[in-house]
Amino acid sequence: MSSKNLKLFTTPFNLQNPVTVQVLGICSALAVTVKLKPAIVMGLSVTIVTAFSNLIISYMRDYIPPRIRIIVQLVVVAALVILVDQILRAFVYDVSKQLSVYVGLIITNCIIMGRLEAYAMGNKPWPSFVDGLGNGAGYAMILIIIGFTRELLGSGSLLGHHVVPNAFFQAGYMNNGMMIMPPMALIVVGLIIWIQRSKNPELIESK
Repeated sequence: MSSKNLKLFTTPFNLQNPVTVQVLGICSALAVTVKLKPAIVMGLSVTIVTAFSNLIISYMRDYIPPRIRIIVQLVVVAALVILVDQILRAFVYDVSKQLSVYVGLIITNCIIMGRLEAYAMGNKPWPSFVDGLGNGAGYAMILIIIGFTRELLGSGSLLGHHVVPNAFFQAGYMNNGMMIMPPMALIVVGLIIWIQRSKNPELIESK
């Protein structure tokens, strides 16, 4: 991978993160992160859809009439989401049920449509694929951090396995029930944004 493509892939992990910097796709980031496993599956699903929709639209960009480009983009994304949904139902049905309607809502995820419009419609297939992969992975990273934090502190477990020793509970430790409530997801996102900006002053200066 060239240095340009490597930068294209890695930038969404920090300075151009779709969730913490661009504030895109934040609804699903708050809704599916009570447990780590659904967060991982949702992150992977969005990454796959973002990467391959970018690839397909980039191949088709010279043949798409401008007036119907959004419709074409939605059709491509919808087809990929249906494939992902069927795969989840076949192999991880329990997680698919937990994600519920949020898998279908990937179709309207702002990150996907944003990358199609901002990058895939004007660039070659391989860079577009890398861009989609990077932005999807940047989104997935935030979901995993939130899911890890909320499940560990809220349930004392990770991926459904208890990891907090019983000795802690015997000594008075208690799971923080607030962590599994929706507002805590927003607070965790806020903390991530605060830490990110404290380490990257240029994000504050650019505002």
